[in-house]
Amino acid sequence: MKEKIKNYLDLNPKRKRVVGIVLVIIGGLSIITPFTPVGFLLLVGLELLGIRHLLWSKIKPYLKQD
Repeated sequence: MKEKIKNYLDLNPKRKRVVGIVLVIIGGLSIITPFTPVGFLLLVGLELLGIRHLLWSKIKPYLKQD
């Protein structure tokens, strides 16, 4: 099931973006209200939108410092 959803979202980038935005909105609301702990859906939505890839190049040098 997980692979089926992943393939579907990969083949439909517009729907993937819409799902990501909806999850970010629900996650933002869940921070204010007790829907889910600590806005878990916010993190999932940001991951779908690709925020991790955008920020990883900026965070990576700080993590690799000796």
